[in-house]
Amino acid sequence: MRRSPSMVPEAGQDIYLVLDDFGGRLGRAWRETAEDAANHETLIRDLMDGQYSCPARIVAFNTAEGWSRDVTVDVAIELRRRFAELDEMPASMQAFLQTGIARR
Repeated sequence: MRRSPSMVPEAGQDIYLVLDDFGGRLGRAWRETAEDAANHETLIRDLMDGQYSCPARIVAFNTAEGWSRDVTVDVAIELRRRFAELDEMPASMQAFLQTGIARR
């Protein structure tokens, strides 16, 4: 009998997921993310590259350590710091930074 692959990430790995707002009738949805791309640095890079339409919330969790939390503000602060060093910012990030920082 074949076993289904585990949906639980590798032990000790922090996972980051983005709630993206597609607008209108499509609404919000948690974005599908490849297992090896659900880490902090890939998330930051994808956000900076404009890979998300309109990120509304970001959560992180670690099943081995038994925690989960909303990291939207933390990520917004880090992105603001990184974008300060660059000349360009995707339009999707402008709104996210305004609302993400405002949650503080």
